[in-house]
Amino acid sequence: MINFRILAFRELIKLQFIKFLFVGLINSLFGYGCFALLFYIGFHYSLALLLATISGVIFNFKSIGLLVFASHNNRLIFRFVGFYAIGYSINVVGIKAFNYVGVTPYISAAILILPLALLSYLFNRRFVFNYD
Repeated sequence: MINFRILAFRELIKLQFIKFLFVGLINSLFGYGCFALLFYIGFHYSLALLLATISGVIFNFKSIGLLVFASHNNRLIFRFVGFYAIGYSINVVGIKAFNYVGVTPYISAAILILPLALLSYLFNRRFVFNYD
């Protein structure tokens, strides 16, 4: 017998993940654009990344919360910011590692977008918006 609840849940996750990828693309373009601009005008990559991350937190929190997880709970921003601290750290370490092998910070940051997006979805689904 087919369990329709399991099928419905799987379909919801697929749809939710597709929405997350679309919203994530917009958020990533915004964040990478901030990073590239700040790096271009002379900020060290770690500071440019920090400022781009800070500027994107509220925009990303609202867009992901509303469009992907249908959440209006602004109190969840503290958990959301916790992910960003982890994501920022992973990103800085990744850019530094790529620098050691001769990859520019522009390219390094672009390479890290997809892995960090996947990590972000999993973290947000499990630890941030799951408690709404």
